[in-house]
Amino acid sequence: MLKYFLGSYIVTAAGLIGSYFWGEHVHNGSGLQCAFIALVLGILEVSLSFDNAVVNAMKLEKMTEKWRHRFITWGIAIAVFGMRFLFPILVVSVFAKLSMIEVFKIATTNADKYAHYLHLTHAPIVTFGGMFLMLLFLNYFFNHKKDVHWIKFIEMPLSHLDHIKGIEIIISLLLLLGTQSIVPQEQKFSVLISGISGIITYLTIEGFAHFLEKHEETRMAAYAQKSIAGAGLVSFIYLELIDASFSLDGVLGAFALSKDIIIITIGLSIGAMFVRSLTILLVEKKTLAQFLYLEHGAHWAIGALAGLMLVSTVKEIPEVITGSIGLGFILAAFISSIIHNKKRANLIAEENKNS
Repeated sequence: MLKYFLGSYIVTAAGLIGSYFWGEHVHNGSGLQCAFIALVLGILEVSLSFDNAVVNAMKLEKMTEKWRHRFITWGIAIAVFGMRFLFPILVVSVFAKLSMIEVFKIATTNADKYAHYLHLTHAPIVTFGGMFLMLLFLNYFFNHKKDVHWIKFIEMPLSHLDHIKGIEIIISLLLLLGTQSIVPQEQKFSVLISGISGIITYLTIEGFAHFLEKHEETRMAAYAQKSIAGAGLVSFIYLELIDASFSLDGVLGAFALSKDIIIITIGLSIGAMFVRSLTILLVEKKTLAQFLYLEHGAHWAIGALAGLMLVSTVKEIPEVITGSIGLGFILAAFISSIIHNKKRANLIAEENKNS
């Protein structure tokens, strides 16, 4: 286990030390408090992201060793600096109509003002992530070729809905229109644009992935090599966008514990690193193959998270509820997988006995 989590332990130690010194720099005597908050944020991020790890593992299983390594190295840099620090500043800059430099100064010198701006942009941020994750959820279950079903009386009928071309887009747009109709008047346009952007982003990535998969089937070796490289890049971008969508709620919710963007970034980064280590563990131990319904549980958790994100545009959803629902689906799927494996083992043993 140390092999998989050594990097996470190092990041945790460095992060806590950095939090301590940053706390002492900002306010003398608050170093230990800042380090503690960073640790709590890291634990919360991990507890909220088990479904993220399972979905990541599904994609990584189809990627080469090189791109798996890049997911850990390049990916963690994007997750830490990009999504936990730069993205919130960018969003505030766009919607508050301020320069990014000015927003950065506000974030590092006036935490309350920055939190206020971020709160104002909450609805469009979670709408983007909610639409992206909703399509991910719907596309997984709307697939008539999928022959393994966990909650059969729901999943089997859903699997045939893909015969209605574009049904997942229609449902997503209807949900977006429903969300837009209930948000305050001043947020309607930004919510609509953000939701459409989330849908377009998902469809663009899926489109490129489908295009490259088709070209991988060609027999031209040189072209196939380019295709494989391109497929790895698209899968990498896809994984980063999934991670980004999962992290939106956590980034916004973290302000309940601290308004210091540096401490929040450090805490969430510790959690993000552990999630990546857990993802690699799931891939290399072939855990998804051993536990048949984990993918299903993760996607039900994604659907629940997407719905909660849309609800949170008008009503605050405590992080404990979001995390509990996601973790509940994962645990239920895990237990169902164990029961399935035992039944299968007993059946094989019975057949061997009779023969």
